[in-house]
Amino acid sequence: MSSTTTRPAPDREGVGIWKRMRHWMIAHAVDDFYQGLVPASIPFFVLDRGYSYTAASGLALAATLGSSLPQPFIGMIADRRRMLWLAPGGLAVAGIAAGLAGLMPTYVAVWLLLLLSGLGVAAFHPAAGRDARRDAAGSATGMSLFAAGGSVGFFLAPALVTPALVHLGVGATALFIPPAVLMAVVLMRHQQRREVVHAAAASAGGRDRWVAFSVLTSLEVVRSIIFFGMNTFLALFWIRHHGASATMGGVALTVFLGGGVLGTMLGGRLADRIGEVRVVQLGSIMAIPALVLVRVVPEPWLGVMVTALCGIAINIPFGVLVKLGQDYLPSRPGTAAGVTLGLAVTVGGLFAPVLGAIADRSGPETVLTVLCVIPVVAVVLSAMLPSPDTT
Repeated sequence: MSSTTTRPAPDREGVGIWKRMRHWMIAHAVDDFYQGLVPASIPFFVLDRGYSYTAASGLALAATLGSSLPQPFIGMIADRRRMLWLAPGGLAVAGIAAGLAGLMPTYVAVWLLLLLSGLGVAAFHPAAGRDARRDAAGSATGMSLFAAGGSVGFFLAPALVTPALVHLGVGATALFIPPAVLMAVVLMRHQQRREVVHAAAASAGGRDRWVAFSVLTSLEVVRSIIFFGMNTFLALFWIRHHGASATMGGVALTVFLGGGVLGTMLGGRLADRIGEVRVVQLGSIMAIPALVLVRVVPEPWLGVMVTALCGIAINIPFGVLVKLGQDYLPSRPGTAAGVTLGLAVTVGGLFAPVLGAIADRSGPETVLTVLCVIPVVAVVLSAMLPSPDTT
């Protein structure tokens, strides 16, 4: 059967898809807000509590360990048990623990709460990815909306957390507990309404294709290296290479992240029209000239516009990779989501210190040059991906 006969018809207005996916997009935004809250609050732990830089990096490590490594294992459990409470419960734990961390008087208590918050994030993603797939009903656009929600939450965190902590101190993290509790209640009610549909979808299965999924996971790691590299060094590149202010560097990074949200949603739309694998290949190819332009454009304000295009190009495959991973493991959608949204992304982030060593030696300009080359690996890997409709 050809892909044109199995792919769902495009929803021209997007209203139906939005209605099906709005709970998951908003819940993902709220959940990943707390992932963004941790790096946004760490400078205030240093300023208000006098933590050393090593201690501060330990807080980031606690949140990362909690949120990334357990995700595939939680995904395996979610694939065997319905546990419709897991995504709402994980969301609530992520928000409550992160919010309470700023009130704790000792470093150990803060560290443990951020670890617990990370575990809440780890519980949310596989279960949410599984059940978002249920509600997406085969739509790549729907899964891209789900993925874009996470990008929105991470994007909003520093914009909201930093002003609050500047004026009220690190204890103001507690102000951000209510959104998690409220959204967890709303999501749990949604899950209860969708229970019958979930039971029907849970019986669906198919042949798991682990080789294809391994290639896809490698591709997600490469994409993550590029994303973390840009997220870490773009502002520094702007300041050093263009002689721009720190504010201008922040603008460039904000524009890049905003472009990423648009790229994620655009990728889903395109995938419903031309196919998932083609979109992944297209995004991988587009990343090369986009990164080169960011590196060579001489004028900062023109560079900001190019940076937005770069954010779009790099993130076009993001939501599609989440859905495609579940298509390769149709009987294990929770495991697939745990890897593509958790483990693979974190592994990519582990390469950031390597890029940091390059920056220390040769400057952020060299890091941007290296990032221009890395997408070649993504292009090669994307060419190896089989169609999800191939039996």
